Amino acid sequence: MTERLQKLIARAGVCSRRAAEELLTAGRVQVNGHVAQLGDKADSAVDRIEIDGHPLENESAPVYLMLNKPRGYVTTLSDEYGRKTAAELVADCGVRVFPVGRLDRDSEGLLLFTNDGAWMQKLLHPKHEINKVYRVTVRGALDGAAQRLAAITDLDGEAIRSASVEELRRTDGQALLQVTIHEGKNRQIRRMCAKSGLEVLRLQRIQEDILQLGGLKSGKWRYLTDIELKALERGDSRDK
Repeated sequence: MTERLQKLIARAGVCSRRAAEELLTAGRVQVNGHVAQLGDKADSAVDRIEIDGHPLENESAPVYLMLNKPRGYVTTLSDEYGRKTAAELVADCGVRVFPVGRLDRDSEGLLLFTNDGAWMQKLLHPKHEINKVYRVTVRGALDGAAQRLAAITDLDGEAIRSASVEELRRTDGQALLQVTIHEGKNRQIRRMCAKSGLEVLRLQRIQEDILQLGGLKSGKWRYLTDIELKALERGDSRDK
């Protein structure tokens, strides 16, 4: 069955449909040896589709999984410096999957992977305002730390939504905070803590939308359940 190329590329998990359109516009997609144009169609069962000279992998059944990323792993498919990647930990799922969002090397916890580019793009789109919940161990100026973090609405000149912050416990000059953010800017919580006079000792994502890390062991992964996928689709926990 012939379909628009951007749809085939997105479904193969290479990128979002919009990004696939950009690939086509840039002349980076070929079908049967000829440069494809935006709007062209193909049949993945019979046509040879290539991106930058690399064949498009045959369409796989959609896969959605959750990894408990350990500290020390980068959120990339490969790393030019030879560092350990989160993708290595999910390589045994049987298909090529891509991380949904990021966790920096020193952070840990819930990280989603999928081969469904359209689903990934939908989940990442800012309009959905997906809550992300973190447990953050800090030291430094602990008195009033939760209130200072919650009051931050600007990072390096960029507006952000106020975070919800709760101090869970304090001991031995350290505090455990629960921080809920909505945008997920680059290293957002670490930057917020630095602005508030706090040093981050541990940062773990424990929840994203309705998905909870629960008892999943560090370095292990599991498939999302049908119930979880349906709840994500409905947007059960998102702001209305």
